[in-house]
Amino acid sequence: MDNASTTPVDPSVAEVIHNYFIKIFGNASSIHRFGREAREAVENSRQVVAKAIYAEEQEIIFTSGGTEADNLALKGIAFSDKYEGKHIITSVIEHSAILKTAKFLEKQGFEVTYLPVDREGLVSVDDVKTAIRTDTVLISVMHANNEIGTVQPLEEISKLTRANNIMLHTDAVQSIGKLNVDVNKLGIDLLSMSSHKIHGPKGAGALYIRKGTSIEPLLHGGGHEYNLRSGTENVPGIVGFAKAMELATTDLDKKASQMARLRDKIIDNVLERIDGSYLNGHRTKRLPNNANFRFDQINGEALILDLDMNGISASTGSACGSHADEPSHVLLALGLTNNEAEGSLRLTLSTETREDDVDYVLEVLPKSVIKLRALHPNLTEQ
Repeated sequence: MDNASTTPVDPSVAEVIHNYFIKIFGNASSIHRFGREAREAVENSRQVVAKAIYAEEQEIIFTSGGTEADNLALKGIAFSDKYEGKHIITSVIEHSAILKTAKFLEKQGFEVTYLPVDREGLVSVDDVKTAIRTDTVLISVMHANNEIGTVQPLEEISKLTRANNIMLHTDAVQSIGKLNVDVNKLGIDLLSMSSHKIHGPKGAGALYIRKGTSIEPLLHGGGHEYNLRSGTENVPGIVGFAKAMELATTDLDKKASQMARLRDKIIDNVLERIDGSYLNGHRTKRLPNNANFRFDQINGEALILDLDMNGISASTGSACGSHADEPSHVLLALGLTNNEAEGSLRLTLSTETREDDVDYVLEVLPKSVIKLRALHPNLTEQ
């Protein structure tokens, strides 16, 4: 129940990866047979990933994952367009890979506007319009939030960016494989992806860069990936990512519908059966696999540990911030108090989640909440 953090590698993906570790092990830049085999695998993978998001193959740059893709997008556009303008717009609920990169760019002389969200985690299109300046070079708003699952109005935002000749980037790490992501319909110029969220290997991902977009590379060296990401290609990871992408986007509507049905079963039962429970994020404009709750008089970490002892793996929020002492910045941005934010639980499904998995969670979770409230009756709102 923590598939937003990571997913198990699909057996067919693992088989492909193993083959490219042992048999087809060449350097994709070598011109002999071993190298040509590796190069063919990389380019075939590029075609698969491009097709999945309705892009062209030369618009896909393979990276080590979503964090590198986010960094390349923000820094690459900022440094490439620094003479055009030094203003960037993003939201307060972005992944830390965006927020910390934005803070870094502020130290380099860029100005960043951090847009607020409403109680359900939605960015206002009017706020975006108001924030745009003549020197704005980039807007970065995630497709769907990794903690609360809220899906942002990117199509409406893209109308503003196109009208004002501004680049639009989105972190789609959580939405790939759950929603139908069409870069042309969304009006996106740059889009970040990660393999391990869709039953692929860790350490692999990609950045979509629309053809004609000028971007400064972060890594300099041998000129790999169209001179935008130097370094010997991780062929097993790339091939595994492509295989996982192919599997994730095949019969996507059917898979998403099944996840959404199980998600709604969890949401409806939790809100009905557990007093003092609330849904975090938008009720309908959310990822089909995400259910995020807060509970009165509950410490989220204690709840996670109790569920873990009962064989249920869940989280209080982003795995990237799970070791932080402070409450989730996403939940605080919704207007929750520290105590409310600390009493939250995120359950995230995958295509492998079964009905009996959900039934077991709905059996255990209410008992855990009752037990913890009895142990800590004086836990009140701060």
